Amino acid sequence: AEDEVTLFERDMKDFWIQFKISYGTEQNNQTSALRDLCKETLEALTEKWSKKLKEEDVMIDKIHEYNNEILQQSKYIAEKEEQLTEIRSKLNQEQEQQKNLTDSIEELKQELMKKMEIKSSKNKAAKEKLEQVSKIKTLFKEHLALEMRRIPDEQLQFIFRHIDHKDPDKPYVCTLSINEQGDYEVTSCTPPLDCIAELQLKLRETNNFSAFVANIRKAFTALSYK
Repeated sequence: AEDEVTLFERDMKDFWIQFKISYGTEQNNQTSALRDLCKETLEALTEKWSKKLKEEDVMIDKIHEYNNEILQQSKYIAEKEEQLTEIRSKLNQEQEQQKNLTDSIEELKQELMKKMEIKSSKNKAAKEKLEQVSKIKTLFKEHLALEMRRIPDEQLQFIFRHIDHKDPDKPYVCTLSINEQGDYEVTSCTPPLDCIAELQLKLRETNNFSAFVANIRKAFTALSYK
């Protein structure tokens, strides 16, 4: 019986020794496997996140590139808008100039029409005056020894005779025209008379043509006695 107890104790002792050895080895194996697993996991995570970081770097670079492109496009659009504004401004100026030119042309047309009307009216008045002079031409020639002639540039020439008692056929000449203002104007007088300007002014004021001719004859007659 004592031998059996001793043998049992020895067997139990060997069992615990083997158990401890077996447990320790298994624990070491588990620790080593866990460590390898952690290492592999860390490496996998490291590779995964490293890849993600690289992808994010690429993405960031693309974002910067897109931002630069957007900035360039914005600058380009701003330049084109500025050019468009300048073009619109020039177009507005040209339209304003064209309007001013059209208005100026219209004003000139109206002014020209008025001048043509005035000229037509003056021509009509001049024609009426010349007709008036022509009507009394014969009368003056018969009673005052006066001859009237129409000469170039719409002028009327008065030739007085029987002035100089020493030479009755000697001509005394006064030339009359109608100026642009429609007024009578003495263009020549032979021989010259000192009072011709005064007689011309009186004719313009009174429009009495007969009196003007009579006064010219009187002035020539007075001059012949000097």
